[in-house]
Amino acid sequence: MRLIACVGFTGLVIVALLTMVDGLGRWLALPRIPGFNDIAQVSYAIVIASCFPSLLLRDQNIVIRFLGRGIKGRTNYALEVFGNLMTLAFFAILVWQFYLITLDLQANNRASPTIEFPIAPWWWIVSVIMTITVPVQFWVLIDSIYSVLFNRPTRLPKEEGESV
Repeated sequence: MRLIACVGFTGLVIVALLTMVDGLGRWLALPRIPGFNDIAQVSYAIVIASCFPSLLLRDQNIVIRFLGRGIKGRTNYALEVFGNLMTLAFFAILVWQFYLITLDLQANNRASPTIEFPIAPWWWIVSVIMTITVPVQFWVLIDSIYSVLFNRPTRLPKEEGESV
């Protein structure tokens, strides 16, 4: 999962460098990078999608845990199961929608506005990366069910995420 996130962040660094070169070029009255916005848009989609599997596995998503922390024990673990089940449902629906959009882009031969390269192949990459989130979140759900059954904390290496 970290490898996927590292590839995504490498893409982000490349887009950031190209943004700097493009901006500096405009400041120096040089020509813009042709189709830079087209490339940046698909790159951002891939970068963002590549972060989700690692984020879910390490529980770095935004969660509300104030009730569970006050209750503790199995009830807290049961609330985690519910939250993980809802997250799984959300990502399953999201992935389904990604495939519908990608199929539409391919069926209608959509192209980028400036340099007119086909968009569908890039969205296939995004859809495949997003597909990885479903089994990852399913594993997180199974792990949280283990916590409820055996009244033990999660076995996954978690980092503190944003919690309220």
